[in-house]
Amino acid sequence: MKTHQIEIQKFKAAANNVHGQVLFKVDALLSNREPIDGIEPSSLLVMTEQNARVLMALLKAQIAEFDSKKPKSRHGRHG
Repeated sequence: MKTHQIEIQKFKAAANNVHGQVLFKVDALLSNREPIDGIEPSSLLVMTEQNARVLMALLKAQIAEFDSKKPKSRHGRHG
């Protein structure tokens, strides 16, 4: 497995699709990451606190969009 360090420079946009996936358009730096002996190989996603806050806001918006497309329950309380 190839591993990488992905450094987010800027989040540009977010959207979701009919397959239930959230898509992000980003500017990022990608570099190979050499595995360390004795540690399971994995890629590393790196971002600033500011970008992490942007990611959180984008995720909340996309989850709200998913929720708005779900059918409303008809088993609610009756007044």
